[in-house]
Amino acid sequence: MTPSRLLKWTAGLLLAPVLLAVLFVAIFGWNWLRGPIERMTLDKTGRELAISGDLELKFGWPQPRIHAGAVTFANPPWAREKQMLAADAVEIAIDLPQLLLRHIVLPEVRLERPVVFLEQGSGGRKNWLLDLNQQDEQARIRIDRLMLDNGRLGYDDAGQKTSIRSELSTANTQPAGAGVTFTAQGQYKGLPLKAHGSGGPVLGLRDESTPYPLKADLTVGHTGVKADGTITSLLKFSAMDMRLALRGESLAQLFPLLGVAFPATRAYATDGHLLHSGNTWRYEKFSGRIGDSDIAGTLQVDTGGKRPAMKADLVSKLLDVADLGPLIGARPGSVQDAKQAAPPPSQTAATTPAQARVLPDLPFKTDRWDSVDAEVKLSAKTIRRAKELPLDDLVTHLSLRDSVLTLDPLNFGVAGGHLNAVISLDGRKDPIQAHAQVRARKILIAKLFPTVELNKTSIGQVNGEFDLAGKGNSVGRMLASSNGKVGLVVAGGEISKMMMEKIGLHLWEILELKVTGDKLVKLRCAVADFGVKEGIMRADALIFDTEVTTIVGTGSIDLGQEKLDLTLNQKTKNTSPVALRSPIYVRGNFAKPDVEVDKGRVAARALGAIALGIANPLLALIPLIDAGPGKDSDCGQLVRDARTLPQKTGPRS
Repeated sequence: MTPSRLLKWTAGLLLAPVLLAVLFVAIFGWNWLRGPIERMTLDKTGRELAISGDLELKFGWPQPRIHAGAVTFANPPWAREKQMLAADAVEIAIDLPQLLLRHIVLPEVRLERPVVFLEQGSGGRKNWLLDLNQQDEQARIRIDRLMLDNGRLGYDDAGQKTSIRSELSTANTQPAGAGVTFTAQGQYKGLPLKAHGSGGPVLGLRDESTPYPLKADLTVGHTGVKADGTITSLLKFSAMDMRLALRGESLAQLFPLLGVAFPATRAYATDGHLLHSGNTWRYEKFSGRIGDSDIAGTLQVDTGGKRPAMKADLVSKLLDVADLGPLIGARPGSVQDAKQAAPPPSQTAATTPAQARVLPDLPFKTDRWDSVDAEVKLSAKTIRRAKELPLDDLVTHLSLRDSVLTLDPLNFGVAGGHLNAVISLDGRKDPIQAHAQVRARKILIAKLFPTVELNKTSIGQVNGEFDLAGKGNSVGRMLASSNGKVGLVVAGGEISKMMMEKIGLHLWEILELKVTGDKLVKLRCAVADFGVKEGIMRADALIFDTEVTTIVGTGSIDLGQEKLDLTLNQKTKNTSPVALRSPIYVRGNFAKPDVEVDKGRVAARALGAIALGIANPLLALIPLIDAGPGKDSDCGQLVRDARTLPQKTGPRS
């Protein structure tokens, strides 16, 4: 056989199978492959694939296409729904180089009127994993881009209390169509969910090169979200650039959605620019409101570490002090209206104590503190508050690391002066271990009690130091168990003479000042020095010394029961012809304190005046005369004397 003839025979032998295959396909089509494909799928996955329509193969390199009509693919027996996929038609592009490496990669999938149900079960089982047990993360089909017309999608995860059903439709099924519109409803992590929106015609599930346009409006529980922008890779969220608006009843309700602990707040609404790349999420140049306070700034979360790390720089032009209540565990309205009205008589005794409390008593949720590390700066230029709370500028830096929350500094402007605090709460322990160090400087008396009419003309500055440590899961419980010191000092200044005469019960001088008008008298010193043990503040020194009267106080304040038990004794420095001198008792609770005199002593002095008046009208004044010591006292000695006084309390009425 000649070489040329041998070559022809060889070529014929090689081309014969190809020609036979082409002839076979030309006569019988590709439908003969349906059986082998279905049997191979059942063998590999344990789940039935049925191709009831025609099967077509379109050759191309490196991505041939397969088109199949009337396709269903079953769910595993544990799933709720019988079928994972049912579609009138399916067209897929196969990445042949990846297939040769035993990786199933579908660069593009087109579905006509699909019904798709995805489900995650117990033990890590996922119905989209194609191994026999649905647990091998490598046994999955990778789909880069998905196109579909009218269809339904469902997702269930009983462990996460999630069940969502959505409907999708397109105005045009061609690639250049108007895109996809969708609606969804169900529940997400136990919260009711409703959503609607629109996107591009091609869903970029894993496409890292083309951002997918998306516009959505959804509500999850009491949280509303509006988003408009692009997402790169819908499954991986590898990048994001969106205008994002949020609204809700409390920032704390974002925890189920984001897995990051935010503090409890009043109702809020924000609008800003959300950017995501790599491990960084950044909500920048946002503005909005929390309660009646405005808020603006930038918030960034880095998810690349042991736990998410949040940084925020926030500013407020007008901060309503009532909006701070939820942050410290105060009940609604209790911060703005510190002097709560007494409950009506119809209320039961069981509800009265909780409503009468002033100190915040709602517990902190420390179980979420280890979900994030945070560094947050907040400044507020103006503070809207009740007249009883003379606050202005706020500057604070919050740090949360390994469940230890620190406010350093926490600075307020208070009554013309300032208050500087460092507070730490150790959430690693139950109950929380708390420590507060507070310094008060140059606080003006006249502004400190703006609602006290007689105090408005007073002059003087208050300085103080607080150092308290306690334990508890609310501010109230921390104070109820606290130990430490509380001290306030006023050196020099002037104060309302009318106020001092009223405290001294000097009737003649009060009448005189009513006629001539109030005056200022020298304030020599004022000292309040309390030792605190297990929530009981005992007065080591309680002195108020003016050129008219010296007031020396004794007693205690119970932070746990929120009760006052103080006795104020006056010593006048000038003879008063008419005075009902008596100790003044400060009793009751923080919400409604009672101030009263010793009725027995006042009555005795009044009866004495009446008896002497019967004998001689001029003698009636003798029991009412307060001669006084006639000279100023040494403030240092007063403090030393006060610390040696027995802690007596007056009679209760």
